[in-house]
Amino acid sequence: MNVGIVCDFTEERWYSMDFVADTLIESLPKIQGMNPRRIRPGMKLRCSRLPGLRNNRSAANLDRVINRLHDYPCYLKAHAGLDVYHVVDHSYANLVHVLPADRVVVTCHDADTFRCLFTPIQEPRSHLFRQIARHILKGLQKASLVACSSMATCDALVQAGARPASRLEVVPLGINPVFGPDPDPGADLEVRALLGDPDPGRPEVLHVGSVVERKRIDVLLNVFAAVRKNVPSAVLVRAGGLFTTSQQKLLNDLEITDAVRVFSHLNQRTLAALYRRAAVTLLPSDREGFGLPVAEAMACGAPIIASDLPVLRETGGDAAVYCAAGDPRPWVPATLALLRERAVQGEACRQRVAMSLWQASKFTSMEYARRMSELYSGLAHG
Repeated sequence: MNVGIVCDFTEERWYSMDFVADTLIESLPKIQGMNPRRIRPGMKLRCSRLPGLRNNRSAANLDRVINRLHDYPCYLKAHAGLDVYHVVDHSYANLVHVLPADRVVVTCHDADTFRCLFTPIQEPRSHLFRQIARHILKGLQKASLVACSSMATCDALVQAGARPASRLEVVPLGINPVFGPDPDPGADLEVRALLGDPDPGRPEVLHVGSVVERKRIDVLLNVFAAVRKNVPSAVLVRAGGLFTTSQQKLLNDLEITDAVRVFSHLNQRTLAALYRRAAVTLLPSDREGFGLPVAEAMACGAPIIASDLPVLRETGGDAAVYCAAGDPRPWVPATLALLRERAVQGEACRQRVAMSLWQASKFTSMEYARRMSELYSGLAHG
């Protein structure tokens, strides 16, 4: 069966979306009869190449819109004839309009793209933005099947009336096998070059993810600043996008700039090595679709504190520690407690690692590929 894996533009640099596509490309060939084909054009830069607009955010966004709504659909028309298509990112669901919809599955990771339609008072947007979101939503509704990465996302679509439950499947994401507790000498050496030798007296607090508003980097920085008053040697390590101007100002105001290290575009082996070194991983997001850093941290045996959201409890189970989203106050004692636990390396720490590894074992890349292959077969032969 020839399966078109419809990917995000590389230039978008959405780690989690690229991860889903890469997982399928790597894992599906191990399943009899599955032949995945990556579909991904290069982004054409027009507006952002004009004189004086090379670093202009509005010009870059306009390029994204033109490429998503015009160039990619045109590109897809030249890749017709495959048995099944899988659009791995729901925000690209507009592409369903130019595909054989009865043979298309879209993965929906969260309802954020459609918040301006589902909850317009909470998410006010321009008329043009809402029109584009509606066009994408119609593509999602047109697809034969939508695979949600969590039950929370499934519930959100049903409650909004976007899709009936009968046309939704919950398929949790799988994590790459490189995320594990065992040392990886090459990756460990790379991290040593970035951060120096591991030092129990200099605990590393890790955050993995982008800097978009819902990730609540403000909470992260305030928590770390408070933690550092108790543990002055602590270091905050961020793997993801660079701080925004307002986040950098907060960083300066909190006087923690010298204790923060930011790395972007790390490969998965290096990221896994960061998790293994971390004394604790924090995920203070307001909203998530699955919580990939939770699963990755657990697979590496790293303690994790996450926002108390239904979707993150789905992923973290009893292995994670949960704190109220948006309020830094409970995060500080929770973080300090795990730092102490990690420093002692006693029975409580060993039990936490064992529980984390067990919970993470539910989310393997092969299980994800197997579940998706069943959906593909159902579409192709349905």
